[in-house]
Amino acid sequence: VQLQASGGGLVQAGGSLRLSCAASGNIFSINAMEWYRQAPGKQRELVAAITKDGRTNYADSGKGRFIISRNNAKDTVYLQMNSLKPEDTAVYYCAADLNYYSAYGEDVVERSWGQGTLVTVSS
Repeated sequence: VQLQASGGGLVQAGGSLRLSCAASGNIFSINAMEWYRQAPGKQRELVAAITKDGRTNYADSGKGRFIISRNNAKDTVYLQMNSLKPEDTAVYYCAADLNYYSAYGEDVVERSWGQGTLVTVSS
């Protein structure tokens, strides 16, 4: 099982980007899905989270600009980022607790992270 993030890139200040993160593998349930970011020299921080039933939570830095959503049928979470600022420059990571059956038939819940996607906002 794994998470695969995509959608990062270079954008000018004021622009928009949409990140995607898809889970794959023999997954039968995913609870909350989250986006984090880590800027150079800084700690990783939570950007936004969404529960399985669609309740959302945002860090103050993204409120009013970022929108997190998910497609449960596709096991995918999105982060729409608008009005981007240079201080949004960071590697963005998705994370989720993936519930799956192991090769031995065990019910496993595993904290998984995507590989990170770089967002660079130029001034």
